[in-house]
Amino acid sequence: MYEYLKGIIADVKPGYVVIDVSGVGYLVHTSDPYRFSSDEDKVVKIFIYQAVSDSSQTLYGFYTREEKSIFEKLLSVSGIGPKNALAILAGNDPKSLVKAINEENVTYLTKFPGVGKKTAKQIILDLKGKIDDLAPSLFDDVDEAKSIDTNDSNNQELSDALQALEALGYTHHDVEKVKKQLSNEQSMTTDEYLSSGLKLLTQY
Repeated sequence: MYEYLKGIIADVKPGYVVIDVSGVGYLVHTSDPYRFSSDEDKVVKIFIYQAVSDSSQTLYGFYTREEKSIFEKLLSVSGIGPKNALAILAGNDPKSLVKAINEENVTYLTKFPGVGKKTAKQIILDLKGKIDDLAPSLFDDVDEAKSIDTNDSNNQELSDALQALEALGYTHHDVEKVKKQLSNEQSMTTDEYLSSGLKLLTQY
């Protein structure tokens, strides 16, 4: 099992990043690949969870050890797979997640792709009061806002963010609904568009 990979971010795609470790490119699925955009061509450490099945071996990557820990706790819930867990983590809002679990807010949890009422109730049953200590430290090192120049005719950042939402499992119909609201925003990074889109999709 891998604990982490340390190497150069070679590529960033809507659903994953490629990290070059001593000349070997590892494809690593992550909840928000565009967090790593500013790290391209830099040496970074990505905490790794390796999922092994009969047909494949898949790597999932995280900015912090705490984020990896909450991912593993989500996987321990019956009905939650890696893709569901990534979509839940993608909101970068652990405090709201913990609050929803502790307050037994099924409506909030069912906003995530692949999470129905039965699974939401199972999340609450299994994790209520068990992830509170992880929430304050999650994502602390990735909250700095970055400003960039964009224009209405060619907003590649928005386009990439919308692709990332679909890669997380949100339907094209749902993504199109938030696209209209996101299009009104200017000078945002892909990471910021993605974060705003997730908040719109999970608001209650």
